[in-house]
Amino acid sequence: MIWQFGEFRLDPNRLELTHRGVLVRAEPQVLSLLVHLVRNRDRMVGKDEIVKVVWNGRTVSDASIASRIRSARQAVGDDGSNQSVIRTLHGRGFCFVAEVVEAPASRRSTLERIDGVDPTELRRPSIAVLPFQPLGMAPDLAILADAIPHDIIQALSRLRWLAVTARGSSFRFREPDLDLIGTALSVGYVLSGIIEARDKVIAVTVQLADAGRGEVIWGDRLAVQLDGIEDLRQRIIARVVAALDLYVPENEARVAAVGSTDKLDAWANFHIGLHHLYRFTPDSTLKARESFESAVRLDPRFARAHAGLSFTSFIEAFLHMGPDVKASAQAARHHAERGLDLDPLDPFAHFTMGRSFWLTDEPEAAGGWLGRAVELNPNYAQGFYAKAFTEMLTGDVQAVGADLDTALQLSPLDPLLYGIHGVRALSLLQSGDTFAAARWADRAAATPGAHYLIAMIAALANGVAGRHQQAGRWRLEARRRKPEASTSQFFAAFPIRDNAVRSLITLELQRQGF
Repeated sequence: MIWQFGEFRLDPNRLELTHRGVLVRAEPQVLSLLVHLVRNRDRMVGKDEIVKVVWNGRTVSDASIASRIRSARQAVGDDGSNQSVIRTLHGRGFCFVAEVVEAPASRRSTLERIDGVDPTELRRPSIAVLPFQPLGMAPDLAILADAIPHDIIQALSRLRWLAVTARGSSFRFREPDLDLIGTALSVGYVLSGIIEARDKVIAVTVQLADAGRGEVIWGDRLAVQLDGIEDLRQRIIARVVAALDLYVPENEARVAAVGSTDKLDAWANFHIGLHHLYRFTPDSTLKARESFESAVRLDPRFARAHAGLSFTSFIEAFLHMGPDVKASAQAARHHAERGLDLDPLDPFAHFTMGRSFWLTDEPEAAGGWLGRAVELNPNYAQGFYAKAFTEMLTGDVQAVGADLDTALQLSPLDPLLYGIHGVRALSLLQSGDTFAAARWADRAAATPGAHYLIAMIAALANGVAGRHQQAGRWRLEARRRKPEASTSQFFAAFPIRDNAVRSLITLELQRQGF
């Protein structure tokens, strides 16, 4: 929406004021004040409210408030005597009194995507990354307060599911006023941070907030010695990208679940699907499938929803949930191919395509697709996990450890954490470190979300390590979760290439009655 009064036009989404089509130069605080006054033109706006909006509640003098009001009046051709636009109610506050006409906003958006897609075409989650606030920083280091957020914007622009506000717009805000930024930039999320230097240590604290609800949904703090600045930049970028990939979909699903399901759009249905996806039960997998199907019905060209359908079909085949495992495997491949047809640069589509090749015992083909997934998004934690899984199948034990470490560093609380630990256990079993394999298998099976195959890994690893009491515990747990669990199902899920290791696993699982 654009507000027009006299010969002026004010665009709250782009925080721009024009006079006869010419941009009026004004400070962001002045424009923010104007936006707030126009939006609340039906009432008086008090000084305390102005302080909250413009200065984020910090203590300021009456002279500072008067200065911003004076600048706002100058920007719109008003003055203290005439007051035809902004009227002062002495001792109380201010009113915007000019007649305002509302007009539809231009289709042009301040949101940028490097692939050139118009972000108004889809209601994707959107974010503004603010410059960090420097504390105790020398001038030669203070530039990091802008440099690191700039690098984060560049990295986030590679995420095809997220709309990222351009630096030129988001850097006009130096304070994390969620209500103002969310309104002015039309974003759902705001990433802000503080960078400080103390005793030759540089520390960055970041937080991700839901702008509409005013809630912080994630935060983190990283610190390095002064000579490790470059490492700090890379770690912050990686941690932020991985966190957004986890916490934004969770929050989107939570918000969508509050509303009426018949009014959800394609993106909301997609995030509801993600919310159910990682529980790995028949009921939750069915709910995830229904949500992804709804998303596809609403938007048949929604690549990620097709990839989501591939994921649910993969679960059904991998965990032998449905009556026809072969049909589920074929569906996993089909939906992944459709997702790639619609968006060949989506890492999630490459991820689902790669995993579909696990189901047909083609780990070498899977490796190519999963390698491409992490090329497209170098901070894709689940991509690195799936890549390590494939390397475990082919016996590349050294590569497994490195990729699992990367996955854990990027996403220490990932919903597939049990899988990360389980793959490490199988890799250690292959390398002959049976006691370490048992410890990691215990950790995997005790992690929330672990399914029956993970319990089988724990029973297997503990049995090989001679920990028969612990093995028996996990054998019973596997049977509880899947009474018909068998050695053939284990190798259908984990088609390990090494014949000696396969023989070892077969003997132990058969000894335990699988």
